[in-house]
Amino acid sequence: MSNKIKQEFEQKREPVRLNKYLSESGVCSRREADKLIESGRVTVDGVCARMGMKVLPGQDVRVGKQKVGRQEEMVVLAVNKPRGIVCTEERRERKSIVRFLNYPARVTYIGRLDKDSRGLLLMTNNGDIINKMMRAGNHHEKEYKVTVDKEITDTFVRQMAEGVPILDTVTRPCKVQKLGKYTFSIILTQGLNRQIRRMCEALGYEVKDLLRVRVMNIELKGLKEGEYRQLTDEELDGLYELIKDSPNEPVRENG
Repeated sequence: MSNKIKQEFEQKREPVRLNKYLSESGVCSRREADKLIESGRVTVDGVCARMGMKVLPGQDVRVGKQKVGRQEEMVVLAVNKPRGIVCTEERRERKSIVRFLNYPARVTYIGRLDKDSRGLLLMTNNGDIINKMMRAGNHHEKEYKVTVDKEITDTFVRQMAEGVPILDTVTRPCKVQKLGKYTFSIILTQGLNRQIRRMCEALGYEVKDLLRVRVMNIELKGLKEGEYRQLTDEELDGLYELIKDSPNEPVRENG
């Protein structure tokens, strides 16, 4: 672990603005937190909170009578996963994403990318975010750029978009656009195991390269392969807005 990463991580333990604290505790977005503070519903150590104030670890923060706690600094990372890295927490896997990232806080992935795929992977230490994002019924968008082994036809695009029989089901209708002779983009709202590869295989095509470029409102652009970054406050606010009505009961990931 580099000294730079250690320094950045320690800096995140400093006092934070109250609206950010509420957001990172999973209560609501910063915008909604400001409304709660303005309405007088938030107290800090028994005193009505004021806009712009900062809180320290150990202070008693409440919304109404409900105590708000943050066990640790929330981390949500955008990672550009290279091909060959495995989405697993199995410590014996030498090429696991956890070993590869070597982040100073314990984080895990939100939605797998298989070993042969690359691109945007979100990682966090916040279980509520994981559960809300992984609810299959929420139809959260994930966008990919795909290269296949032979020329893409209009029939292929139409069949992919309408739904393909795989894994004893038919995939949900999705958005598909031809980008080049062998490349297309696809926006999915479900996460069946190796879904795009299986869809292509069912139609007689083989995937040669699969790159995830977007998850909901988070985009890969500007992030070099193998690198990561923290989500911006604006990205987090947008993410909270998209998952605010989602239940956070644990879910089983299809892969």
